Amino acid sequence: MPIIEDDFGKPYEVNDLVRFKKHLEEYHSFKGKGDNSVHEENGYWFTVTATFYDRIMALEV
Repeated sequence: MPIIEDDFGKPYEVNDLVRFKKHLEEYHSFKGKGDNSVHEENGYWFTVTATFYDRIMALEV
């Protein structure tokens, strides 16, 4: 399971990468790019920039 940093530098272990990626794709992207919205998960905050979005989508399941 990958570990990513939230906006405050706290490490977050993504337990279900498929679900995480699908959620970002459905709710935090526009035309295949991060839309700069904020995703909150279990008290961790992630600004979904184009760079963050690309990095998450490149992670292997």
